[in-house]
Amino acid sequence: MKVFPDDLLYSREHIWIRVDGDLGIIGITDYAQEHLGEVLNIELPEEDSSVEMDEPFGNIESAKGVVELISPVSGDIVNINEDIIDDIGIINSDPHDTGWLIVVEIRDMAELDELLDARGYHDFLVQELEVE
Repeated sequence: MKVFPDDLLYSREHIWIRVDGDLGIIGITDYAQEHLGEVLNIELPEEDSSVEMDEPFGNIESAKGVVELISPVSGDIVNINEDIIDDIGIINSDPHDTGWLIVVEIRDMAELDELLDARGYHDFLVQELEVE
């Protein structure tokens, strides 16, 4: 099993968030990109729109199908990663760094308490994989 960066928090929907003050940089986990296979297309919301915790904010398409991207927090989108629009392969090659998707201004910092740290996400995956 892979090691997941300690500076990220993780959702059970395989989305990570890196918190920097009141901003959250959001992307998909390495496990998610590996599970999806080659990413073919991504749909992201517009800047200045908002996201809600546990609600879809876009979708990602791979050869295996289309998966909704579920937001780990509520907030206003302040930035979208234009680089992945130009080179979708970044999501597969570097999902935890340059393959980020959106940046949100977090509306309620308490929502972060619902997320998993790296160890918790690893344990969640071990349990999930036992079920599959």
